[in-house]
Amino acid sequence: MRVAVVGSGYVGLVAGTCFAESGNDVVCLDIDEEKIERLRSGEVPIYEPGLAELMSRNISDGRLSFTTEYAEAIPGVDVAFIAVGTPPGEDGSADLQYVLSAARSIGEHMTGYVTVVDKSTVPVGTARKVMATLKEATDHPFDVVSNPEFLKEGAAIDDFLKPDRVVIGVESSRAADAMMQLYGPFVRTGNPILEMDIESAEITKYAANAMLASRISFMNEIANLCDRVGANIDAVRKGIGTDGRIGSRFLFAGCGYGGSCFPKDVKAIIRTASEHDYDFRTLRAVEEVNELQKLVLVNRVKEHFGSIAGKRFALWGLAFKPGTDDMREAPAVIIADALLDAGATVCAYDPEAMDMSRDHYIGDKIDYAERPMGALDGADGLILVTEWNEFRNPDFAAVKERMREPVLFDGRNIWRRDLLEKLGFTYYGIGC
Repeated sequence: MRVAVVGSGYVGLVAGTCFAESGNDVVCLDIDEEKIERLRSGEVPIYEPGLAELMSRNISDGRLSFTTEYAEAIPGVDVAFIAVGTPPGEDGSADLQYVLSAARSIGEHMTGYVTVVDKSTVPVGTARKVMATLKEATDHPFDVVSNPEFLKEGAAIDDFLKPDRVVIGVESSRAADAMMQLYGPFVRTGNPILEMDIESAEITKYAANAMLASRISFMNEIANLCDRVGANIDAVRKGIGTDGRIGSRFLFAGCGYGGSCFPKDVKAIIRTASEHDYDFRTLRAVEEVNELQKLVLVNRVKEHFGSIAGKRFALWGLAFKPGTDDMREAPAVIIADALLDAGATVCAYDPEAMDMSRDHYIGDKIDYAERPMGALDGADGLILVTEWNEFRNPDFAAVKERMREPVLFDGRNIWRRDLLEKLGFTYYGIGC
């Protein structure tokens, strides 16, 4: 099939590359000329394991190309995906200007029937707005499909090539057939393509992420209670995770969730509910708990030291999770800012996100180390925020030797208190 993907960010680039990998002729479009030039040269502007190799192979084989021009991307395509950003406003509403602009440009350059697919995360009712925009822009026939993505950053390639389900909101058999043809190679092991009405597909993405965010905030609340009663959150997690009705995933306590999906989608579904005169109190609490959780480690630091003015802290991890350089809504940003506001200094290390931090988030307000151990020199405490594998089993004797005080604040509960205390460390976890 001939496929166009409008938007070459995280979702669009992964989708376009994976569709090309299954034999389709794919062109990815973005209005950012610098990004397109980088992509044409084989440079991947995001960190996602496996993407660079897959992209390079499909460019070389001629199945994947990049452009800034709708006139090059749209004429003659069978399916056009809209995968542009939908940045949230302060009230949680999604900004649809880029989605509707893309729909208008697709309509203006269509040369025949096209299945237009909303791949961006959008609120209920967006597909209807896209339909209206297309009707204004073209006389050619079309269908609009809602096809939300469920990619995990750090595992996006596997998630796309081996999805546990594909959700499509569709109103015509012609569009459904096109989506079945596109996604068929990815579900040969029997995982379902779930066909439903458009509105249900639109809300499914928000509902899934809101449920997962709720589990995280719930476990963080339980962890905070464990701290007060002397219980251990890891034991509690195992105790409830082995209940078949609950399961073991997304039950790890920590210093809060971040990224591009959970925070935005929780806000968006709260906003959608409000627009329909419904107060989604459960999710408002989820959001509140998460914001407070990002400061739990800072509060532990202040409780241990009293005043932290003049203290220096090593920060291991800047990305919101391992396997990505994404720092959107990352707890590390909140933690670093709170430490700086209290008069402390910070030296950070992250294997992938330091350029992102310098350029877009924390900037030069903190120091950066070239290696994990380099961040520890003269530190009064080590704060672990992101559970990268290389942080799981460091040489703790060397860690202790480099630090001014051997105090560890483990924001992801990846270290064993008993072993560290035997080595002479003071250890603080989350709920344990």
